[in-house]
Amino acid sequence: MDLKGSVHKFGDDVNTDYIISGRHKFKTLDMKELAKYVMEDLDPDFYNKVTPGDFIVGGSNFGCGSSREQAPLAIINANISAVIAKSFARIFYRNCINTGLPVIECDTDKIDAGDELEINLQAGVIHNKTKGVDLPITPLPDVMLQILSEGGLVEHFRKNGTFKFD
Repeated sequence: MDLKGSVHKFGDDVNTDYIISGRHKFKTLDMKELAKYVMEDLDPDFYNKVTPGDFIVGGSNFGCGSSREQAPLAIINANISAVIAKSFARIFYRNCINTGLPVIECDTDKIDAGDELEINLQAGVIHNKTKGVDLPITPLPDVMLQILSEGGLVEHFRKNGTFKFD
């Protein structure tokens, strides 16, 4: 699974209400509509800046807060291909994998807003094209890579009818 895009960088402790504010997430179940409000409290023009395939990059404890799946689903529908952070809140991390959104742990200090990245999840490396450096990432287990490649846990069940991993 190879990913390419530009960086939109945020800091530490980005909670799920920053990802998708409570004032929006209870108004609709339409994730395409919710996507328009992703990260708006931190960057009101975020949705208009995203090019399909881009990345959200954070610091430590990304996704803390409530455990609702709207946060990763809204990110996916905003055309973000992955979230990269130093660490993630556990429930957010699992919700991302379950919904098909790659989450990547690494030291994000050498990644800046606007950097162009290429990510190879199988090889466990981020190539920062802008800076010409490779950054190692915490590799995802094969089972998670398979779930992600199939579009999340629901799609995995649709395809296999059970937990079936190669």
